[in-house]
Amino acid sequence: MSGEQILQMFGFLLPAVVTGVVAFYFFKMHTKNEEGRRRYLLHKDSQKNTLPIRLQAYERMALFLERISIPSLVVRVAPKSSNKNEYENLLIKSIENEFDHNLSQQIYLSDECWNIIKAAKSATIQMIRRAGMSETDSADKLREDVLTETMDKQSPSATALSFVKKEIGELW
Repeated sequence: MSGEQILQMFGFLLPAVVTGVVAFYFFKMHTKNEEGRRRYLLHKDSQKNTLPIRLQAYERMALFLERISIPSLVVRVAPKSSNKNEYENLLIKSIENEFDHNLSQQIYLSDECWNIIKAAKSATIQMIRRAGMSETDSADKLREDVLTETMDKQSPSATALSFVKKEIGELW
């Protein structure tokens, strides 16, 4: 083979190689775009299916926070006797039962939201215990003391509920 034949063969091969590289590049871009589109559609479909479940979890936690708010709690959970210690334990047990009933909802909430809800529960229990340490002698008096303690400041439940509402707003 002469040098001229080699140049001629190279002249035929070069356009084929360039065309092959360009075709490979476009095919790779197309495949990447299709994968991104499929991933987006899967995510969108997943969101459509999980959003109602997540909203239901937020609703249940909002209900939990409303139920453990001190005014609501002392109205709903009446003392069974005049013993203040029994009533204190009854209030705390009511909060714990409500919490246990909604424990599975944490998988649908953010970690921050779940931690705030747990903190609200603990703070509410602490408020009840603090009122129980007073020198009251009856369950009815304890009920009044617990209510009085929450009149001056925002309840932990209200703080947590505002966070839940803010987080739900971010879902849209």
